[in-house]
Amino acid sequence: MAQYEEFTIDQGSDLALELHLINNDGSVKNLTNYTVAAKLKKTYTSDSSDTTDFTSVVTDAASGIVTLELTNTQTDALKKGRYVYDVEISFVDSSANTIIERVLEGVAIVTPSVTK
Repeated sequence: MAQYEEFTIDQGSDLALELHLINNDGSVKNLTNYTVAAKLKKTYTSDSSDTTDFTSVVTDAASGIVTLELTNTQTDALKKGRYVYDVEISFVDSSANTIIERVLEGVAIVTPSVTK
């Protein structure tokens, strides 16, 4: 089951989030050969034109570290208010099956910018 977190995005600012993933037993999750994807939407049912993709990178596989980023141009295009997001990691197993795990989900609140 994914961890639930809420965070705030300042409209017009760069955003970088660093995630440290661990296994259920508390050990560091080794992300070697994993990919990561993260998306932000106004609602769960928003269509793809209303979706913002995070730049999502496994930055230190052995330490279980993932970085999610939005540019100031991306956050400036967001309207103030409540959004939903999630983060998934995936890998291809020895049988060539893609295994996907949602590791984080929640709500992001976009606060409006006065200075543009």
